[in-house]
Amino acid sequence: MRTLIIIRPYAVIRGLVGEIISRFERHGIRIAGIKVLRLSKVLAEKLYREHEGKNYYDSLIENMTSKPSVFAVLDIDVLDDAHATSLVRKIIGDTDPALADMGTIRGDFGLRIDQNIIHASDSPDAAQKEIPLFFDEKEIVEY
Repeated sequence: MRTLIIIRPYAVIRGLVGEIISRFERHGIRIAGIKVLRLSKVLAEKLYREHEGKNYYDSLIENMTSKPSVFAVLDIDVLDDAHATSLVRKIIGDTDPALADMGTIRGDFGLRIDQNIIHASDSPDAAQKEIPLFFDEKEIVEY
């Protein structure tokens, strides 16, 4: 099963990319595609369309387009897609770093909820929609 993570600008500028990627690799999750991009406003709005109209939407778009992010397709060898999504979400932790368990990415490195350091597809359906926004199929490897 494949899913998407985005190491957001706050983590990139803090030099956390390697540490975050290694957290997934230590769980046997493979990196099938990776790139550094600075999101356009149009692409950020497509990605976060479901949040449009919420009080944090404008700052979310501004933050995501302010500096580069690292985009990665994760290849997870598990029994079912739901388990893969749960595993990734458990590794990253609660959106609010104050509520995230220590040992998770957000619990260990998050500082403020409005400076979220990582995005992950929240379902297999979301991953199928999000991955093609950033990756052509030829940019994703199987191994």
